[in-house]
Amino acid sequence: MNAQSSKPEPRDFTIRSVKAIVAHERTGAADTLLGMALTFVAGAINAGGFLVVGQYTSHMSGILSGVADNLALGSIKLVGFGLMAFLPFVAGAACSAMLINWGRRHHLGSRYAMPLMLEAFLLLGFGILGWLAHPSPAFVTLAVPLLCFIMGLQNATVTKISGARMRTTHVTGIVTDIGIELGKFLYWNRNPDNPDRVLADRAKLRLLALLLASFFIGGVTGAIGFSQAGFLFALPFALLLLVLAGPPLAEDTSTLVRQLRKR
Repeated sequence: MNAQSSKPEPRDFTIRSVKAIVAHERTGAADTLLGMALTFVAGAINAGGFLVVGQYTSHMSGILSGVADNLALGSIKLVGFGLMAFLPFVAGAACSAMLINWGRRHHLGSRYAMPLMLEAFLLLGFGILGWLAHPSPAFVTLAVPLLCFIMGLQNATVTKISGARMRTTHVTGIVTDIGIELGKFLYWNRNPDNPDRVLADRAKLRLLALLLASFFIGGVTGAIGFSQAGFLFALPFALLLLVLAGPPLAEDTSTLVRQLRKR
């Protein structure tokens, strides 16, 4: 009788591949996939969120400029609204850093998955509460800080994962870096053998182009989806984050349970 094949099932490859995207041991391919997924989510939430709450929630440059303008004009109430967006974004970034560093101190493979899981649950709450409470002005007042917290949480997570190579919630830096690499690409080196010749980082340029495209496609998707389905359109994005964060957290939970049973 032939021995049974030990070849892994396709499902094993799928779980392993998903787990690798948010694993603490990073690869370039994993960074690219995670960056594309999260820029897609950020673009959708930023554009779609504007349609349902009336404010963009990911780019702090415009929000802080608005705070400065309103302060100069004496519009203190609007200054308060601006700070209700700015401060939660900072708090979200701080929360991400605390979760990741706590996970690293405890040698958890899910250190990067924890803030993404939190983001998933917050998006889930945003979608369900918005569906139940809209058009309550009180919920809209709560929704803007919540979305800003989520964007800060996500942006800090990707910053930590990629070693500050990627941002996902805004594209100003991405577009600037694309321009820099295009300038290098178009630069004419008179002496191609010169060791100091200007060369573009084509891999970086491809990554930046993918991130920019993901943000734009996410924005279009979010604008269409939120305009048609309302707040409930946040649920598919929460599910995507759950799929990304679930396998590393499940593995750490399983390891913890086995350790407890041995005691």
